[in-house]
Amino acid sequence: MKRDDVVFLVDDDPAVLKSLERLIRSAGLDPRAFSSADAFLRAFDSRAAGCIVLDLSMPGRDGLAIQEALAERGSELPVLFLTAHADVPRSVRAMKRGAVDFLTKPVDDEVLLKAVRDALRADRDRRAGREDRESVRERLATLTERERQVLDGVLSGRLNKQIAGALGIAEKTVKIHVSRILHKLGVADRTQAALYAVREGLA
Repeated sequence: MKRDDVVFLVDDDPAVLKSLERLIRSAGLDPRAFSSADAFLRAFDSRAAGCIVLDLSMPGRDGLAIQEALAERGSELPVLFLTAHADVPRSVRAMKRGAVDFLTKPVDDEVLLKAVRDALRADRDRRAGREDRESVRERLATLTERERQVLDGVLSGRLNKQIAGALGIAEKTVKIHVSRILHKLGVADRTQAALYAVREGLA
């Protein structure tokens, strides 16, 4: 796991919090422990990478209230809930709001660590996908107006000759534009270029 992946721990029981922090650190991960919802929310940066392990039942704001506050801030970090009691209604609410796991205390160390590692992996995949989409948008933005027109023709499944006829330009010119499009998008063929454009809703 990358060291910038943080495992945020929120639990009002000092003994449980200390035990969780020790376990996460022993696994080579980076824990950040908080004993209350308010303390966590004051320190939390919605741009952080990692995952969050929340106690469901706490004085004041409980785990569900924290989950709601995180959603309002635009946080997409995976959330795992811990609870001392089986609570089906609240468990369902938490899962519907996007919780990735729900574990009952006392939870086995290996079970918890596996859930945490899965959550960290999911967050890394999400961020990598977002960075990839941003890269695609940036590359598409470099296309000239004529190149976008040619790309539209490619998306329509037209041959170079057909694109040339529709745009009133030479077929050789279309080939040049297609070559430039492939170069700018960093792809090998027309199919990949079309997939890029489809992913960005251009088709």
